[in-house]
Amino acid sequence: MDIGARLQMVRKAKGMSQRELAKRVGVTNSTISLIEQNKVSPSVSSLKKVLDGIPISLADFFTLDLDPGRPDAPFYASDEQPDVGNNDIHYYLVGHRRPQRQMCVLREVMLPGSDTGEVMITHEGEEGGVVLEGQVEITVGDQVRVLGPGEAYYFECRIPHRFRNVGEIDAVLVSASTPPTF
Repeated sequence: MDIGARLQMVRKAKGMSQRELAKRVGVTNSTISLIEQNKVSPSVSSLKKVLDGIPISLADFFTLDLDPGRPDAPFYASDEQPDVGNNDIHYYLVGHRRPQRQMCVLREVMLPGSDTGEVMITHEGEEGGVVLEGQVEITVGDQVRVLGPGEAYYFECRIPHRFRNVGEIDAVLVSASTPPTF
């Protein structure tokens, strides 16, 4: 997915200049320009910060071009799960067509060495998940643990948190959060 082109399209659709968005977010104009040119790939937390300046949710940002007339269904094939992640972490969103979703369910694939960013993530709600493959280091507040297949986590999202693939293979997780963050 072309994050830069999508950001530029959304920003222009809102009638906003790069300079105005940069000012709202507290970054330089060149930072927005570099993202739009795909010369830098923002972490999920950095992208969320930029999108908050528009404002638009991560879910809306990544699913804008989907056919809104397509009906909701209880089942989603793998090609019906849009990737709302970035180059190193893929978040495949389950149930994106469901109106007024009350939770976010993701199939996550983290490439070796990837992480959610140096800045710890915080948001409202709760999050939980299970590691299916690989090794993921999860930091929640001052607690750090490496989880492997079959191990799980569950925490309040207002506590700063971070995820890192510390293994040599892709890490695969299934996670859920409420309220939906994507």
